Amino acid sequence: MKELSVFVDESGDFGEYEKHSPYYIITLVLHDQKEDISNQLAHLETELSNMGFPEHYIHTGPIIRKEEEYRYLDLKVRQKLMKRMMGFVRQLNIQCGSFYIEKRKIDEPLTAVSLLSKQIASFIKEHLEYFVSFDVVKVYYDNGQVEVNKILASVFNTLLENVEFRKVLPSSYRLFQVADLICTIRLAELKLDNHQLSSSERRFFKDERTLKKNYIKPIKRIEL
Repeated sequence: MKELSVFVDESGDFGEYEKHSPYYIITLVLHDQKEDISNQLAHLETELSNMGFPEHYIHTGPIIRKEEEYRYLDLKVRQKLMKRMMGFVRQLNIQCGSFYIEKRKIDEPLTAVSLLSKQIASFIKEHLEYFVSFDVVKVYYDNGQVEVNKILASVFNTLLENVEFRKVLPSSYRLFQVADLICTIRLAELKLDNHQLSSSERRFFKDERTLKKNYIKPIKRIEL
């Protein structure tokens, strides 16, 4: 049986526009289960353990902003954690798609849901031959936001047969953490293009060239 795993994460919320949260982003990470990633996973776990972070859930937004469990970590350590995740992504045979709205142009949550649903539906239709080549498509999401659940259920059930939904704990799946990473990099790209990078983002990524070369370009290479 051919199985496609779809890991979903989001960045932002459906609330009103705020300067620190100008966009809402949804990312899909696609993994054909015939592609064994056990060696890459083992390598990542070894690297994280060697850094003193065994079985650690990588949450990239707080890493950049020096928040939560990363608030006492040195910049170089946080950058190294991010580099380990980027190295992991480069080793994988996966694809992704990201979709976003600019919140200042949205008047209500229902409009946001509609626009994101249309984007994801167009993405699936464009690559329909790829999606229907699988016997089952399993969608993994942490049920963090009701609106995202509605989008996923309506779009996937309308366009595809044999879709199954799974609630996940972010700490349990590295590919879910990859979706989080891609959301974070996509957000940085949008803010870079619109001259909106925060001081913490500029400090973390050092300069525009580094952000583009080491983070944005590797993610673009795996877009479906």
